[in-house]
Amino acid sequence: MIEQGPASAKLRFGRMNVVVLGAALVALAVGYVLLAGGSTTLAPILLVLGYCVLFPLGLAL
Repeated sequence: MIEQGPASAKLRFGRMNVVVLGAALVALAVGYVLLAGGSTTLAPILLVLGYCVLFPLGLAL
């Protein structure tokens, strides 16, 4: 008998999840490009925004 529970639940991402996760990827990509270019202010802000705000928010919505 197969049990139904949290382990077998499927993730359902809506449009808002995809948009926020896409914004996280853009913020991370731009942050790393700026970091490679020597930015010491905007790059860390974008990386923290992408990793600590947008990515978790995209998964939680």
